Amino acid sequence: MSFLLRVVLPDKPGNLGAVASALGGAGADILSVDVVERNDGQAVDDIAVELSTNRPPDVLITAAESVPGVTVESVRPHTGQLDTHRELELLDEIAGDPGHGLDLLAEEVPRLFRAGWALVAVSEDGRSYRIAESSAAPETRTGDLRWLPLDRAIALDERHWVPEPWRAMDTELAAAPFGSGAPPKTLVVGRPGGPVFRPSELARLAHLAGIVATVLKA
Repeated sequence: MSFLLRVVLPDKPGNLGAVASALGGAGADILSVDVVERNDGQAVDDIAVELSTNRPPDVLITAAESVPGVTVESVRPHTGQLDTHRELELLDEIAGDPGHGLDLLAEEVPRLFRAGWALVAVSEDGRSYRIAESSAAPETRTGDLRWLPLDRAIALDERHWVPEPWRAMDTELAAAPFGSGAPPKTLVVGRPGGPVFRPSELARLAHLAGIVATVLKA
């Protein structure tokens, strides 16, 4: 089975290698590594690994945290290697088929951000509704996203009302403004079970939403 670990470690030479060695010693094969962010002397990395089916994923946590200063933020099942160049391919697809641009965006964003689902929502006249969604997006009743319009990408917390199904399974939520036209639109991404969306991921989400909105003249 494949798993995705998010690890926080001191940003010093050799630490990532030590984590890789520890994971290898626990029987894991490393598929790929993606740097999420680096600041304040710490690095946050996503590590995709493959583990034999007769070993529990807990051994990954034990192995990684055996390296001094390392914390495992989350371990989740994972399919496929990390693809940090997929944004460019997605933008090319959207530019070539703008009529389905929103659907392409919603379907691909979960894979880009290692999330569970995504949707594009519009708010007008006291009600909010979706205009695009990924196949795994939760079903919801009509409500009102009163925190729209957004001027930047944010992690949604208890201060932001959202339909209850969006928060099911301890889902972490992020939202970014999409386009500058009226009514206001937002790109929402849900990550069931976490981890939380970090500032670097929010910046990346806002950048992607802004480029796609420009391509689609939204």
